Amino acid sequence: MAITAADVNKLRQMTGAGMMDCKKALTEADGDFEQAVDILRKQGQKVAAKRADNVVSEGVVLVHVSPDGKNGKIVALACETEPVSKVESFQNLAMNIMSQAVATNAADKETLLATPQADGQTLQELITELIGKIGEKLEVIGYENVTADAISSYIHSNNKRGVLVAFDGVTEGTDLSEVGRDIAMQIAAMKPIAVDKGDVDAAVIEREIEIGKELARNEGKAEAMLEKIALGRLNKFYKENTLLNQEFIKDGSLTISQLLDKTQKGLTIKAFKHIAIGA
Repeated sequence: MAITAADVNKLRQMTGAGMMDCKKALTEADGDFEQAVDILRKQGQKVAAKRADNVVSEGVVLVHVSPDGKNGKIVALACETEPVSKVESFQNLAMNIMSQAVATNAADKETLLATPQADGQTLQELITELIGKIGEKLEVIGYENVTADAISSYIHSNNKRGVLVAFDGVTEGTDLSEVGRDIAMQIAAMKPIAVDKGDVDAAVIEREIEIGKELARNEGKAEAMLEKIALGRLNKFYKENTLLNQEFIKDGSLTISQLLDKTQKGLTIKAFKHIAIGA
């Protein structure tokens, strides 16, 4: 059957796909709109498969803190190139993903991406569909959901890096608006790997000790002293790489642990979540 411009425009309005893609899909479907939509969705799957190994180093990070300040969510939707990250359909998809995260309180990324929409499609299927329209790999590279006495957040100015900080032991009347943001910004800048010493992975500790021993050995230190020297270097590693032991960027006379104690006795950091695109 003849495919009219009105038919092509109608399918374009339904799917958001390009004019030529819509015309091809309608021609292949012999004018059947439902079948044409399926063809466009399959096109997205084909593009996704072809570009599965491509690097995604651009995109957008979004954060959301609940009105009571006790729950925080962070989502990172990545793409291949910066121009695509600015496209309205990409930005709308990122906001839709966050909206679904807030609405469903999904515990993890897999659960979030399996969330069905009003039309029955899952979020992952929506992403795949947009891949077909845009022609680039799109991927949710990070999603975190945290609950605590108080949550602080920070989004870097390029929208490619975001942080959530979860505080516990917060007493009534304690204002964390400034301190919380300062600590979140510190995490973005200093990139700690854990909250405190006891939270560092055992494999990382073992590797740092072995590196410390090897460095001391290369410096000609006695074999009997290597363990002690390596442990001394490990303490320096903790100061540089665990949040509570880092120096506060705004005041080097304080560690983050001391800053918390100065802000309010008993204030602790339960966890932090740091997601960056292209880092």
